[in-house]
Amino acid sequence: MKSQQRGSTHSATQLDDAKADARQAIERLGGQVYNLTGTDEPSRQALADAAERYTAAGSQIDQAATPVQARLAKQTALEGLYYIRAARVAMGMDPGPDVPTIDGQKAAGAVTESREVEFEGRKVAASPTPSPRTPNYYPGGRVAGRPVPAGWYSEPWWKPALVAGAWGLGSMMLFSTMFSGMAGVPYGAETFAAGGDQGAADQGDAGDQGGYDHGDTDDTADGGGYDGGSYDGGGYDGYDGGGMDFDGGMDF
Repeated sequence: MKSQQRGSTHSATQLDDAKADARQAIERLGGQVYNLTGTDEPSRQALADAAERYTAAGSQIDQAATPVQARLAKQTALEGLYYIRAARVAMGMDPGPDVPTIDGQKAAGAVTESREVEFEGRKVAASPTPSPRTPNYYPGGRVAGRPVPAGWYSEPWWKPALVAGAWGLGSMMLFSTMFSGMAGVPYGAETFAAGGDQGAADQGDAGDQGGYDHGDTDDTADGGGYDGGSYDGGGYDGYDGGGMDFDGGMDF
């Protein structure tokens, strides 16, 4: 009986510690969300994404019943902090303190050169820096089990997979066209199709708490069925991503 009580106390302490750790990141994010105002399209878009992550992280921590679920809330908050840094950079401000690495970020790589490609009748652009042409930031990581490089984009081409939890048929073609041969992206379209490099490159992620990805409903780190991947509950599913219309040709 005493052993059982000690185990319950230890589990409760772990949960409390994980929740406290997550709340620190969530509070840090909230302070930035409420104190910054965007001055151009890239910074406004990044701050809108940060606000969505703040709302989602708050919902996740309120529902967290295990340490794993609390860590998922922290991951969401950390992602929001990357959007805050992006907004500050877009406004010409100091980006602020470093943010811990989020799951899958190192393995996903980053955009290292500006590119514009034709895809399904329109131009899709990527850049390492914000611009009116590329106002949509992503901090890098896994979306529905596949890597998306950090960078600035003309449209959030990963959003349908983020919301639906699955990629469409055109995603591999777009990825291949956009990132083929790019120095900062250490894998090709076949690896992207297979889910990215989940081996050695990902083991260096300081923030990897068990393979959390944004939308993969089969994630083995899902502690007890908790949906920490779709940002549902924070309004993200209804977020319009800066007015981009995915009905007219993305064909997801």
